[in-house]
Amino acid sequence: MATYVVLANLTDQGARTMQDLGRRIENARETFRAHGAEMKQLFFSMGAYDYVVIAEAPDDETITRVSLAVSSQGNVRTNSFRVFTEQEALKLVEGLH
Repeated sequence: MATYVVLANLTDQGARTMQDLGRRIENARETFRAHGAEMKQLFFSMGAYDYVVIAEAPDDETITRVSLAVSSQGNVRTNSFRVFTEQEALKLVEGLH
């Protein structure tokens, strides 16, 4: 499974309905699972993004589908990108001159 970082910001709707946060987090976990991905960690953050999610998915298409499904619920907007472990990065650069 590939590792992804999903950055999310609350929408106006999401900010107005923070009392539903626990349910929304569980719904997000279920959405990830339903698409064959896993939400490994969720962080609340200060600064440019409200949430940072570390996720695993089999491929880029899957994480894109999950991000669209979560965003379509109207509470957050997401920005997802692939990240590489140190070991994966070292393997990527093998043989470079």
